[in-house]
Amino acid sequence: MKNRKKTKNGELAPEEEELYTPSPEVNADGPAEYEFPEIEAPAMSAYDTARIDKFSASIKRIKDELAKDFVGQQDVVDNVLCAIIAGGNVLLEGVPGVGKTRLVRSLGKALRLPFSRIQFTPDLMPSDVTGTNIIEQDASGRMSMSFQRGPIFSNLILADEINRATPKTQAAMLEVMQEHKVTVAKKTYALEEPFFVLATENPIEQDGTYPLPEAQMDRFMFKLLVNFPSVDDLIGIVNMTQITMDETATAVVDGPTILEMRELAKTVPVIDAVVKFAADIVANSHPELDSSPANTKKYIKYGASPRAAQALITCAKVRALMNGHYNVSYQDVKALACPVLRHRVKINYTAISEKLTVDDIIKQLVNETR
Repeated sequence: MKNRKKTKNGELAPEEEELYTPSPEVNADGPAEYEFPEIEAPAMSAYDTARIDKFSASIKRIKDELAKDFVGQQDVVDNVLCAIIAGGNVLLEGVPGVGKTRLVRSLGKALRLPFSRIQFTPDLMPSDVTGTNIIEQDASGRMSMSFQRGPIFSNLILADEINRATPKTQAAMLEVMQEHKVTVAKKTYALEEPFFVLATENPIEQDGTYPLPEAQMDRFMFKLLVNFPSVDDLIGIVNMTQITMDETATAVVDGPTILEMRELAKTVPVIDAVVKFAADIVANSHPELDSSPANTKKYIKYGASPRAAQALITCAKVRALMNGHYNVSYQDVKALACPVLRHRVKINYTAISEKLTVDDIIKQLVNETR
């Protein structure tokens, strides 16, 4: 029996009710979601406000033009635009016929940028992608060596079924995707900016494919999943293609405008707490670290590289501007966690045996990061 306190008159005080604090609701994806504090937006000048409004207006015009040729998949469209402005590359995974090629071609028209499509096959050679030196004869009969540029010399590149090419050809893409340069016969050629690679993979058919090495996977800023369209979207696709199979988008911005938008995104302020939050997410994906959560040690085999933290912050700045904000919030980082990490984090057999996907583990990881 508990000792009860006495009043000033010497009488026993009534028993105090025990305070009950309900435990946080257990989320199926992991622990209860932590409520992060709101971040106060910085004071802006009229000039900054006008630039942000122009940025948002450009994004809206691009989306309106893409909607003429591409039905649904709004998250995919938003993340592809985010990656283009941030200067990154995207890996699309989806079944055939969901509009991956049409999306890139429509983007080329809306952004007034040259488009090039490369169909990767097992017999594709690196010179078929980058180009090669050839011998030419002029009118006087003299022989000279000249460089014949490959299809990689464009602004928007669709690398269709990239995992069907041999590792030798895949390696030719490494320098191109990371440094936007091509080296042939000891001579380096710079690619015109903006430069964007959208590569596709077929998740169903794996015969005759060569899995991308980790070094090349890390070069992709996002990995996006293109799901099968809903019935309403499917009806919209059928009705659209009955009118014309050609893309009808018109140019609303150009390359220099995209570069201006990229420079504006770089100026978006990020407080130290948000940067630490992004860094903690990446660090918590490494099971070898003592500070990692229990679920990381249980389900993850390999964690993400430092490029993941760079991509989270860089793309969060662009996402903030796309939503009309001039500061990065925790929500911007959380919304980009799956696209940035799903191809960089490798789960182990325990996660697979429990039927957990990479996205399930990433959502748990984000919820456990404070």
